[in-house]
Amino acid sequence: MIKKIIISTCLLISFVSFAQQGTSSPYSFYGIGDARFKGTLEYRSMGGVAVEQDSIHLNIENPASYASLGQTTFSVGGTFGTTKIKTDKETSKAQRSTFDYLALGIPMGKFGAAIGLVPLTSVGYRISNDKTTIPDAISSQLEGKGGVNKVFFGLGYKITPEWNIGADVQYNFGKITTTSVEMKTDVQNATRETNTSELSGVNFNIGTMYQTKIDKKLNLYTSLSYTFSGNLNSDNGRITEVDGDPNTFTYPENSVKLKIPGKFTFGAGIGEARKWLVGTTMAFQGDAGSLANYYNTASNVRYEKSSKYAVGGYYIPNYTSFSSYLSRVTYRAGLKYEKVGLIINNESINDVGMTLGAGFPITGTFSNVNFGIEFGKKGTTSSGLVKENYMNFSMSFSFNDRWFVKSRFN
Repeated sequence: MIKKIIISTCLLISFVSFAQQGTSSPYSFYGIGDARFKGTLEYRSMGGVAVEQDSIHLNIENPASYASLGQTTFSVGGTFGTTKIKTDKETSKAQRSTFDYLALGIPMGKFGAAIGLVPLTSVGYRISNDKTTIPDAISSQLEGKGGVNKVFFGLGYKITPEWNIGADVQYNFGKITTTSVEMKTDVQNATRETNTSELSGVNFNIGTMYQTKIDKKLNLYTSLSYTFSGNLNSDNGRITEVDGDPNTFTYPENSVKLKIPGKFTFGAGIGEARKWLVGTTMAFQGDAGSLANYYNTASNVRYEKSSKYAVGGYYIPNYTSFSSYLSRVTYRAGLKYEKVGLIINNESINDVGMTLGAGFPITGTFSNVNFGIEFGKKGTTSSGLVKENYMNFSMSFSFNDRWFVKSRFN
């Protein structure tokens, strides 16, 4: 049954994952869009803290975790989000439903492997500046969509019962389309410019995880990973046209190389296995990278090193309880603070949020259904910018089963 569910889910997502608009943020105009992937929901609900070597949950941020899987694990998640976008003068609202990730992890003795698909960044905005009531004024409309996805394959190895190492390779690909329309009051035709950018590139991620006992019950968990910087080839095209005029202007295609910066992530925590955990995670980019393309370069915009700080954890009242289902539920919470790496009008764009979640076991299996809520704010109304107050409702499934095991008959 679980295998049939996995196949059906993969077929469904193959149709919808690349057509979705994964963000409604005006800030996604810059670079290659808003960073989408923030971990699987189990860890996202803890602010992004992912330090434990878990045997039934897939941690696709650190490939060393694959070596700890006890069963074949299939994980898929999605989010419904609402955002209130504010300037110092206006307010608007936006909603979206998105696919977050799909991954399959397979244990192989001391080894473990994983493969998956993750939307990495998203572009999604629609901005209007209507001046049609003002004589000789120019009105404009800006719209963008698309983003970058990644397919990855990773392998982990358990050196000792306490120490794992791992690595994965990531192929990044996607397409970003932006359209700008300008109209002059009392002039019938408008001018439209469409820019397209087809992106592709490869980079790598390595990691290690170590855990040890502090005393009879208490454990210390650590996680360290590094994502190497990588080039992202951008094949660009531009078309300019005037409504009502059969002539269009197609500019020669050009290619540029963008640079995705490297990222160092460290996490540590303490807790009692299958009972509770409290931890923290810190992530830093090595440099600001080079993400601006020809169509979104602006004199008031520059990039900086991004960073993230998070604290979070979980609590399970009694995972072996037969009399109380709620005692087997995993309760999660976390806090995060992130500098997204973007500076506009000399203002750093920051993202501050809180997460809550719960994991509900499927009786008779090691599988579970997870729910999460994330709310916070991004940006500021200072210096003529935009503040986003967001709330995300997420759901994921983690199916666990024994595959590739031969049946034995006595």
